[in-house]
Amino acid sequence: MQTKHKLASLGLAVMMAVGTASAFAQVTVGGAPMYASKDIIDNAVNSKDHTTLVAAVKAAGLVDTLKSAGPFTVFAPTNAAFAALPAGTVDTLLKPENKGMLTGILTYHVVAGKIDSAALTKAVMDGNGKAMLKTVAGGTLTATAANGGVMVTDEKGGSAKVTIADVYQSNGVIHVVDKVLLPK
Repeated sequence: MQTKHKLASLGLAVMMAVGTASAFAQVTVGGAPMYASKDIIDNAVNSKDHTTLVAAVKAAGLVDTLKSAGPFTVFAPTNAAFAALPAGTVDTLLKPENKGMLTGILTYHVVAGKIDSAALTKAVMDGNGKAMLKTVAGGTLTATAANGGVMVTDEKGGSAKVTIADVYQSNGVIHVVDKVLLPK
């Protein structure tokens, strides 16, 4: 009888260890692990897929903001998303004289609060298929469910697919997107 209890206890301990390990599993973005204990900037600088975004955040002077307590939800475009913009757009935006325009575009990708995929899905369901998200820039993004994932549409009608959801940060959550979203 005691052997059965030991085996049951051992089985429970193994199940708890596996559950705990999966709870701490690291999401990787751009080949780098993302740590929930680090802030948005400290994680983003390690993603090889977000070097353009990081350069833009630095040029716009938003590093301190995105290192602050937040919380923030960031729809983070990849390097490929920036590369898909018309030729010369990124170089033009990174010029000091265009800092205001760059800041507007970047803050259009940020929503106040921590909206993970469960909260986003609930908002879409509660909104009869659409969730209207007010951005830090003052514009609106529209989230919808599509093909088993989430699409985010900007005010100009451009849509981005969330390719990696729920990258938790100490000051919010990042959802990686495949397009740059543009305000009116």
